[in-house]
Order: sequence, then C-alpha cells, then structure tokens
Amino acid sequence: MQSASTSPRSHGRRSAVRRAAVPAAELRLPVHHRIGVALAVIALVTGFSIVPTDAALAATLAAPATTLAPGRDAPAHTPPQRIDVDATIAAPVVSRDQLSATDGVQTLSNNGTNADWAKLVLMFGGWPQTDANVQVMLRWMRQENGPPDWWNRNNPLNNGYGSGGGAGLGSYPDLTTAAEYAAKNLQRGYPGIVAGLTAGTSADATAAAIWASPWATSHYGNGSHWSTAPVQLVKAPASAWGN
Repeated sequence: MQSASTSPRSHGRRSAVRRAAVPAAELRLPVHHRIGVALAVIALVTGFSIVPTDAALAATLAAPATTLAPGRDAPAHTPPQRIDVDATIAAPVVSRDQLSATDGVQTLSNNGTNADWAKLVLMFGGWPQTDANVQVMLRWMRQENGPPDWWNRNNPLNNGYGSGGGAGLGSYPDLTTAAEYAAKNLQRGYPGIVAGLTAGTSADATAAAIWASPWATSHYGNGSHWSTAPVQLVKAPASAWGN
C-alpha cells in the first residue's frame, strides 16, 4: 500500500520539475513579415554604401559636362580644339580686289573749288579722276576764264552746248549743270580729248588734243598760249553751285 501511495506523489513532483524546466515559447513571425524586414535591412545598408564622399561630390560638381540632352547648345566653357599642321605647308597667297571711292556730286559741290568742278566733269564723263586729268582740266579752265572768277556765268569752259550761246558766251543755272553739259559736249564731238581723258596718264597729251580740236578757234596758239604753271585753287560762291 505504501508503495502504491508513494508512487503517485513522486510522479507528481517529477512532473512539476519537468514543467518548470521547459523553456519559454519562442517568438515566431509570419513568413511574409520576416521577408519584409529582411528587405528593409538590405535597402538601408545599400543606401549607406552608395552615398558619395565629400571629395567625390566636389569632383563631380567641378567636372565639365561632357554629354548634352537633345536640343541643348554646347556649354560656353567647352575646351578649344587643337589642330596640328605640318610646318612644311606654306600659307596660300590671298588675292584681294582693290577698292577705291570717289566723291559724289554733293560732296564736290559742297567743297566748291575749281578742282572739284574739274572732278565733276570727269565723273559725268566716266573718266578717271587722276592727277593728270584734274591738272589738264584746271589748266583748260584757266585759259578760258582765269582762276579768280573761273565760275563766270556758271560756264568755266565757255561751252556753247546747252548754254544758249553758240560762241560759248551762254550760261547755266548752276555749276553742276555746266559740268554735265561739258562732259556731254566732249563725248558728242571731241574724240581726241576723250581718248586723252580716258587714258588719264598724261596732261600734256590731252592738252595737245585740246589744241588740235575745234573747241577754241585760236587753238590756244597751238600751245603757246597755254601755261603749265600750278593752278591756284579758288572756291566759288555757294550760289554758283545752286546751294
């Protein structure tokens, strides 16, 4: 009887001891929660690993851009290109046209001297305004009227064509009109003088053509009444130019 009564008590103590030694139940999460936590940890670690250092960031900001989005212009600080050329290659010879300019009617009339009137005749005739041509025109004007009043009757060469005076005693409304008619008269009947003015190289050759022409009945004494001394430049009154 004792053995029967003892056995249950001892069995109960052993059971109690065994129950106290059993560890607490572990915390268990669903599988999808554990996967989410793992991915969050991986993302956090990756983010820290790709953050650039201060030096790398500064180098990136200082570096010039090498690629452009479509439609964008090249940056102003693009480095210049360098081209190496063989030293034995000679530079080509460049030929440039010579440009020159002559005064117009308004400029010549504003200046208003006998030399300006001579240039005006040459301009209307299409002849070059060379020194030789200007000199022979000034000498011719001096033989007709003289420098002090070369604009007499607004007819410096005593031209009869268009002046109303067949003997050269007519007049023009202004010196510009007189220059036009002088050029026209030379072109219409004085080929020798025109040839000399077209060449524009010799005042003496053109003067000889003037002497030989019917411009003056005296033919200027075939040159004996012709002076080659320098001609004084005199400005005509503005009224003679129609200003």
